[in-house]
Amino acid sequence: MARNRRRADSGISGCVIIDKPAGCTSHDVVDQLRRRFGTRKVGHAGTLDPDATGVLVLGIGVGTKLLQFVTGVDKTYTTEIVFGVETSTLDSSGEVTARHDIELQPGDVGAAAEQFVGPIEQIPPMVSAIKVDGKRLHELAREGKEVEREPRPVTVHRYEVEPTDEPLVYRAEIECSSGTYVRSLAADLGTALGGGAHVRNLRRSAVGSFLLAEAGGIDEAELLAVGELLRGMPTLDIDAEQAIRVGYGQTLGPSPQKGRLAIRDDSGTVLAVYEDREGELWPVKVLQY
Repeated sequence: MARNRRRADSGISGCVIIDKPAGCTSHDVVDQLRRRFGTRKVGHAGTLDPDATGVLVLGIGVGTKLLQFVTGVDKTYTTEIVFGVETSTLDSSGEVTARHDIELQPGDVGAAAEQFVGPIEQIPPMVSAIKVDGKRLHELAREGKEVEREPRPVTVHRYEVEPTDEPLVYRAEIECSSGTYVRSLAADLGTALGGGAHVRNLRRSAVGSFLLAEAGGIDEAELLAVGELLRGMPTLDIDAEQAIRVGYGQTLGPSPQKGRLAIRDDSGTVLAVYEDREGELWPVKVLQY
């Protein structure tokens, strides 16, 4: 009997910035990039809802080892908030669950949005991917169940709204910490104004320094160097002898500064991430190409 054989891995590594289209999940994008680059080693740095579009940062090959340094960065979103209508999913894909007869003035909407700027606590929606007792909330929601959820601390840096030509529809741009639910922000704003709300046309325009302007389609987005996943992190260039020590995960002696450093060899290739611990450089993540 012939044995099943796994397809050989291409060995390709890097970073890809995708403009995710509507109608597919973030995992769908991962699957398509696995086929495109001939490797199973593909991961993303933060899920986007199937109906949402915009920036999705992915690591290929060795790049998957650095996604942890992208996951927690701030995000920026644009969306439209439809006031007066609540839905089961807090967005336009869900069933309408309530309608409210409300009147809004732009100044009132802007003032109410400002109340959500800063550190806040947010209850994850039932349509989120958070697990409770081993099951994702959206799976429980599909079963018609609702469970208690603990509030989570998030930070909203900017929450700007402006009216559109449609009554009770406002454009919004939101800059927030990782883990913030924009749909919940919209619903809570609707409640604060005396009625419900939901979002439509949700689009992520930035993940940290990764911008929509540099994102591409799944089939043509450029493969960037692995080191791009450490944008903004200070670097330290080392010699060949030190590079051998890094390969074994050894310390690198006195630290030149506080915080984390991207360690590069004399060709500019990122070898590892180190951090200062009591004045000495210790490894956080060592890459094996």
